[in-house]
Amino acid sequence: MLFEHKIFTTQQIVELCYPTMRAANHRLLDLYRWRVVDRFRPFVSRGTAPMHYVLDIAGAVALAQEDGLDPKSLDYRHEQAMGMAHSLRLAHTVGTNGILTSLVARSQRPDARGRLTAWWSELRCARLFGDMVRPDAYGRWRDDDGDHVVEFFVEFDFGTEDLGKLSRKLIGYHKLSAATGITTPVLVWLPTTRRETSARAALATMLSHLDHPALVPVATSAADLVDKDIQHDPAGPRWLPISCEQALPPQRLTLGELARLWPYLTPPVPGQSALAGTAQPTAALLAAPDPLPPARPRDVFRR
Repeated sequence: MLFEHKIFTTQQIVELCYPTMRAANHRLLDLYRWRVVDRFRPFVSRGTAPMHYVLDIAGAVALAQEDGLDPKSLDYRHEQAMGMAHSLRLAHTVGTNGILTSLVARSQRPDARGRLTAWWSELRCARLFGDMVRPDAYGRWRDDDGDHVVEFFVEFDFGTEDLGKLSRKLIGYHKLSAATGITTPVLVWLPTTRRETSARAALATMLSHLDHPALVPVATSAADLVDKDIQHDPAGPRWLPISCEQALPPQRLTLGELARLWPYLTPPVPGQSALAGTAQPTAALLAAPDPLPPARPRDVFRR
């Protein structure tokens, strides 16, 4: 996961892999000593930032040997991994990965009513869709109360990007949908409700200028929603669809409800990639890995 997604905070690693923070800290300390992972704590003007983890040299070698590859073929460089500490995209990458880990944690809760069944990183999306769009992530969510499945691209806005540039990204998604025949919603995550209001106006204007706006379903959400039950729950009732033809919906929707709102979406076919039918690599090559970790031996955490 670190190789694919570059960086995780301690809390995000707990959401992905461990039952408690204590268990994670014990294991991560060993992995750090063995140079499987490396870590840093970025400077913040107030308080203390969480520890951030990246892949280290021994971890990269282990990944390569597991697949029978020469470690050099991974194109891994330790200085580049640690360079994330000073990258202008650090907060953006950590924020995007936070949506992934929150959905994974939600999927594993006893009262979970859905499951994250696929998640592709920004790097993987760039390899597959980069000639048209460069989403921050691609995901697929399945509700347990029926056959409602929604695939989506994620655009994570940290509040620094020009809204005109953000809205122009819909042109690329429109081209991708027209080329593949697959309609995939775009979920835009914004830092504040104030920013969300301005972004929705810009996105609605761009949709109105597209030849076929229905090819690009769009919904937005803000990180600072008042309801604490859904503040950190990307699957919860936090998404407001955008339509250039009708009034805003009376309330925010869950991921599962978005699938019901857009019934014309092309349902995913098991074993078929999101680019099926196009001149791209085979479906086997594009098959998304399970975003949830495998079952863990419980005795590991009692030591």
